[in-house]
Amino acid sequence: MRDLIVTLAVFGTLPFILRYPWIGILAWSWLSYMNPHRMAWGFSTSMPFAFMVAIATFVGILFSREKKEIVWSRETWLMLIFTGWMFLTTIFSWYPGLAWPQWDKVWRIMLMTYVTLMLIRDRDRVHWLVVVIAFSLAFYGVKGGIFVLTGGSGNNVRGPGGSFIEDRNSIGLALLMTVPLLWYVRLQLKVAWQRLGLLAMSVLTLIAVIGTHSRGALVGLGAMGMFFLLKARNRLGVLIGIIPVALVVFYVMPPEWFERMHTIQTYDEDGSAQGRIYAWGNAIDIANSSLLGGGFRAVTGYGGTDSHSNWFGTLGEQGWPGLVMFVLLHVFTWRSATQIIRMAKPHQELTWARDLAAMIQVSLIGYMSAGSFLGLQYFDLFYHLIVIIVVVRAMLEKELVGQLPASTSATPRHRSTPSVAARGLGASPPG
Repeated sequence: MRDLIVTLAVFGTLPFILRYPWIGILAWSWLSYMNPHRMAWGFSTSMPFAFMVAIATFVGILFSREKKEIVWSRETWLMLIFTGWMFLTTIFSWYPGLAWPQWDKVWRIMLMTYVTLMLIRDRDRVHWLVVVIAFSLAFYGVKGGIFVLTGGSGNNVRGPGGSFIEDRNSIGLALLMTVPLLWYVRLQLKVAWQRLGLLAMSVLTLIAVIGTHSRGALVGLGAMGMFFLLKARNRLGVLIGIIPVALVVFYVMPPEWFERMHTIQTYDEDGSAQGRIYAWGNAIDIANSSLLGGGFRAVTGYGGTDSHSNWFGTLGEQGWPGLVMFVLLHVFTWRSATQIIRMAKPHQELTWARDLAAMIQVSLIGYMSAGSFLGLQYFDLFYHLIVIIVVVRAMLEKELVGQLPASTSATPRHRSTPSVAARGLGASPPG
């Protein structure tokens, strides 16, 4: 039954994607983050759904009358250079058998990132992209949170099999980054029960983060939580959400969880932590030996263990130049988000943009802090956040100088039914 449902859902979207290619980005994101076909047990598990959606999107672009252009900024130029650099390091990789399969995943992510830049160009579309990403990942957050509350705290919350976020550490980081996006969606809602529902989803997702038993995710949660309070427009709601999470930690989590978290303070006595330090040293050795680094999965091939760090993983795989580019992507995106907040602050009608930029900054804090101990440097979500910031900044710059019409969508409003639905989720017409 699950196979049939997923198959019908995907094939049912294809005609809409051909008519409105930007819907293909939503479908691609749903498949990439939620991996619904991974939850089936039959024929759909091996179906190339993402490939089908991508092809339909490209065909739709060819026949679409929409203006086709990519928003070029310091972030998007740097992403392009970084992608080219990763291809170069793959050609000269130390372990080609490990590097080329990873490159096959990464170039697809980067390609669809630029397609997203081309198609997601107005408020409604940005809103829908955030909603799809947040809800797709929150599915595992809600499911994991309920799992913990119903007695499953002795086991680890896991992500979809065969994906980037399969293991407990990766899903912990992904869910951590999801909470601020859920909060943004909540802030846009006007109906009380919908806002309450998003609050519940956020709390359950936080509980799921704790339920992963990931120490890196817990460190990220602490760093993100403090910044969350600084950035959140509704601090009372944040504090209310923290209470049940704290209660779960003290009354639901088993003794093994506390023992594992205690090792954060005694990392020098913990074998796993020492393994990470050993891998970080290997990453430095590789980068110092070659300007290009060792290529994808080089740290694993060199020392037999993954780096478990975005920073050291990038260093070992892409060399010092690659690490500099990776860091600059964070810096540029952060600064652009800050500029969005400043531009939007004097304008009440642009509160949504301020909320989104602030919550993406919170998400980046979670990514940077937890990512120091978890290796997820090629995760789609990071690059999607960059795209969203770039698009919103460009949109605001045009709007504030009077260059943007009342509706920024190239599709007539009376023909764009998804825009109506977006407003039902709290979005309003651009401008």
